[in-house]
Amino acid sequence: MKTDVTTLQLCTFRLGSLYLGVNVLDVQEVLYRAEVCRVPHADPAISGLINLRGQIATTIDMRTRLGIEPRDPESQPIHVVVRSAGESVNLLVDKIGDVLAVDPDLYEPPPETISGIAKELILGAYKLTDELLLILDVDKAVAIRPGNGEVSN
Repeated sequence: MKTDVTTLQLCTFRLGSLYLGVNVLDVQEVLYRAEVCRVPHADPAISGLINLRGQIATTIDMRTRLGIEPRDPESQPIHVVVRSAGESVNLLVDKIGDVLAVDPDLYEPPPETISGIAKELILGAYKLTDELLLILDVDKAVAIRPGNGEVSN
């Protein structure tokens, strides 16, 4: 079976009403449960650390990172472990979606309606049949300066 090399594969997930995606090549694994160890005095977006078979990974709550209202305490977040700058980082999301193949020619700049920190963390978007898929800049999303939650360059 021949693969179309002109498509990009995206791992999709939901955060509240947002539908987001990251390049599937940036995703190390998806975990449905993981014990997160809190870190005192950490940035509010950092939920703590997890142990991935002996490798420690920082856990970032993407709701807090993107300025979305807090998750219902009864809901169980999904752990999307991504690679950035050679390190594993755990992103907490609400729901994991499918892996989608998208045509890079359909890529558009971020919508002007995006505001706040999300404006800095969204690379662009794909208009799908019934919704907008926002592309998360993994490297910027995990680059948190101590104490302010802003993107570090």
